[in-house]
Amino acid sequence: MAAPAKRARVSDASPLAAPCPVPRAAARAPLPLPAGPSGREPESDAVAGFLRWCTRVGLELSPKVMVSRQGTVAGYGMVARESVQPGELLFAVPRSALLSPHTCSISDLLERERGALQSLSGWVPLLLALLHELQAPASPWSPYFALWPELGRLEHPMFWPEEERLRLLKGTGVPEAVEKDLVNIRSEYYSIVLPFMEVHSDLFSPTVRSLELYRQLVALVMAYSFQEPLEEEEEDEKEPNSPLMVPAADILNHIANHNANLEYSAEYLRMVATQPILKGHEIFNTYGQMANWQLIHMYGFAEPYPNNTDDTADIQMVAVREAALQGTEDETERLLLRERWDFLCKQELVGEEGAFVIGREEVLTEEELATTLKVLCMPAEEFRDYKERAGWGEEETEDGSLAVTNIPKLQESWKRLLRDSVLLTLQTYGTDLKTEQDLLSNKEVYAKLSWREQQALQVRYGQKMILHRLLELTS
Repeated sequence: MAAPAKRARVSDASPLAAPCPVPRAAARAPLPLPAGPSGREPESDAVAGFLRWCTRVGLELSPKVMVSRQGTVAGYGMVARESVQPGELLFAVPRSALLSPHTCSISDLLERERGALQSLSGWVPLLLALLHELQAPASPWSPYFALWPELGRLEHPMFWPEEERLRLLKGTGVPEAVEKDLVNIRSEYYSIVLPFMEVHSDLFSPTVRSLELYRQLVALVMAYSFQEPLEEEEEDEKEPNSPLMVPAADILNHIANHNANLEYSAEYLRMVATQPILKGHEIFNTYGQMANWQLIHMYGFAEPYPNNTDDTADIQMVAVREAALQGTEDETERLLLRERWDFLCKQELVGEEGAFVIGREEVLTEEELATTLKVLCMPAEEFRDYKERAGWGEEETEDGSLAVTNIPKLQESWKRLLRDSVLLTLQTYGTDLKTEQDLLSNKEVYAKLSWREQQALQVRYGQKMILHRLLELTS
């Protein structure tokens, strides 16, 4: 299973800003991609063609599962024909059937030009492979493409009008992440991808030399690709593996309480049941421990409250600094506080774009938040001693773990600063908690909201519930 996007964020980097884990995704959009210049195949033909292709490439599907739109939460999914027990194999994908820069028809060229195709995202070789295979009438992956979502109907917020994105997702962190994505996509396309396609114009028709198509494929890779995890001993030494497309596996939809998991071996990638699955029930994979803001950003949907047990809320690090500054009385105190903040920055515990991440049961950035509260709240003389000891090892904090339930036990000054930081964070949203609660409690009104409005509401509400619980615990 691919690692999720980093949850304990000291820097708030976009998934496209640096070599990054690519969470695995599944079919979410409502319509399949056109299967070629002749147009889209009927649904039954597309599924039948895909199943024939599976047989041809050695992709083994259990007779207990079927690919279907019926009985799924969104788009294509996989449903149990018969009851399945934990540990049963659902399907096995041979590595030869994976679509990657190493298996596509221009693999030799991509390997030769590997140096010229390096980018911050690390996705360019796969994206070029997709651009080439999508336009090739005889691409061996055409039956697989027929089950893809229609690229023009992806629901990622990067495709929403900017006004709608800001209005619906203000305060959630998504608009800022999307803006970084759009800047990075444009830069990557014009500096690397388009020049490469123009040099090799015999391999890339004018129809695929388009920034908009590239943006759509980036969203598809963001939402549908897998990333093979590194071996444990390699994690600190190697860059993350490049993303790849895994047919059949990317059909599965996501919930936090999933019932299947992808396992990697030398010859095959295997999807195995992790819970009992009753006949007629959908089979769900997981995209990793993803908060709702990450799900909507990378996949275009959110889990309804309270289903996403991995949901989080962010408190921007600069909001804690601002809250601390509000508590100072004169310029001398403000200078001392800025000195403490600079010290924390040099220790790489805080940053201008970082965020403290609060889950439902734990603070995911426990060390960073605990140290920040301690340093900003300690008496001046104690800070001088603390600063002198920096780099010589640090005793464990005597105030215990920052599990959410332990927050009431913190020092009063810590709790006051945390509470003020939460209040500043809540001001960044466009609506208050009661407005969200009223919308969610009125089923008729909720049903009249657009899909985007519903998904954005779930993101905002989940975050605000976490933040309001912090207010209660720090009171």
